[in-house]
Amino acid sequence: MLSLSGLEPQLFAAASSAQRLGDVPIEGQVLFIGVVYLGTIIISRFSVRVGIPAILGVLLLGLMINIQSLNVSRAEVETLHVIALALLLFYAGLKTDLEAIKGFLSYGLALAVGGVAISTLTLGIAIWWLSSSTGANLAPGLTNAMPISAALLIAACLGSTDAGATLSVLRQVRRRLPERVAHLLEFESCVNDPSALILYGIIVSLFTVSTVAVHEPLPGLVVTGMRDLLQQIGSGLLVGLGFGYLARLLIDHFVLEKGQLLVVAMSIAFIDYGCSHFLGGSGFLSAYVTGVFMTNGHYRNPEINHTSIQEVLLPFNTMSEISIFLLFGMLVQPEQLLPCLRLGVAVALALMLLARPLSVLCCRHLSPFEQREDLLIAWCGLRGAVPLALSYNVIDQIPRLRGVAPGLGEILAHNAQAIVFLVVIVNLLLQGLSLPPLCRWLNAPAAPGLSS
Repeated sequence: MLSLSGLEPQLFAAASSAQRLGDVPIEGQVLFIGVVYLGTIIISRFSVRVGIPAILGVLLLGLMINIQSLNVSRAEVETLHVIALALLLFYAGLKTDLEAIKGFLSYGLALAVGGVAISTLTLGIAIWWLSSSTGANLAPGLTNAMPISAALLIAACLGSTDAGATLSVLRQVRRRLPERVAHLLEFESCVNDPSALILYGIIVSLFTVSTVAVHEPLPGLVVTGMRDLLQQIGSGLLVGLGFGYLARLLIDHFVLEKGQLLVVAMSIAFIDYGCSHFLGGSGFLSAYVTGVFMTNGHYRNPEINHTSIQEVLLPFNTMSEISIFLLFGMLVQPEQLLPCLRLGVAVALALMLLARPLSVLCCRHLSPFEQREDLLIAWCGLRGAVPLALSYNVIDQIPRLRGVAPGLGEILAHNAQAIVFLVVIVNLLLQGLSLPPLCRWLNAPAAPGLSS
């Protein structure tokens, strides 16, 4: 049974090939990396000017470069993305400032935890129903809808929202957006990252078959999977809290100036992830918990606080996010997207028009906001790095679903990954273009601005 930590080292996959990037002289590799990252800055600026999230431009740039011209190995991509995603989860913890959402903490938690579960279940049923008309395109021999377990896995991949993408778009109308709405969106997107990872792990535990327990009865498999998953969550929480306390001690006793915070914070994040994994916990969850503990703690030096820690790590967080979107764009083969184009667009619309609004509506009784502000919150659900990361694990998990034939599962898994990729693109494009006009139409009251 695959637990939450079991999926972490396997999140990403790339096609093998005869020639590898390592065969290129180091000077050529450095030149290529420099040109590509400079290109991401240029295309990000262009994307913002036309009103779409900058990360969408980076994703499309990677798609144009494509993996076939680079031939990067699976191990190389896996290492880069695990490091980048661990940093993103650690930074998400640092951005989870409980003081900033005082007065609507319960609403934020309900959206980030319960909202993710409601949205995933709703979207999973919608994917299952929508796939009934495109089954033959998804895999040979699939005449009806895809298995409900596969639909739920795809939906779980899309459970996490992206604060950076949402707030970068809303900065265009920062004078019309209430500051507390911006704080809520940022808090929700930070907390729902680990929530989405945990929910994905639960679905994997319930529906997949372990190679060492194929003949074990279904109730026993479920109990074993849930027990392992709870162990991962519990160990991840304990390790994260321990390293959060250790980080505060190190900062109080050894950090003399703000510049040293970068070394301490990144070291803690990497050691935290590695120790949690080897102790049987979820490295991503523990990195997030450590970040939350650090940003909501108090330090001896008055110049060191959650703001200063976030400031020194912001460039590396930006670099990690750019790297994930760029490399994911390179890994996707454009010809594999065409059979799933119709279903991918339909799923994106179901996510934006059904699943996300329903999850906000179900939590409406906890909301301290006006109805028009909740309408804006319901439309602010841009998807980003975590859904793309989980989509690569789907390739490993769908062939192991109960009742799925081996040949059918492999083809269906690759098409499921293409569906997630298309949903992310359509979601970023449509919501990125429509958020500023919606905010103006709602005529939201003025606010000082958005946090970065």
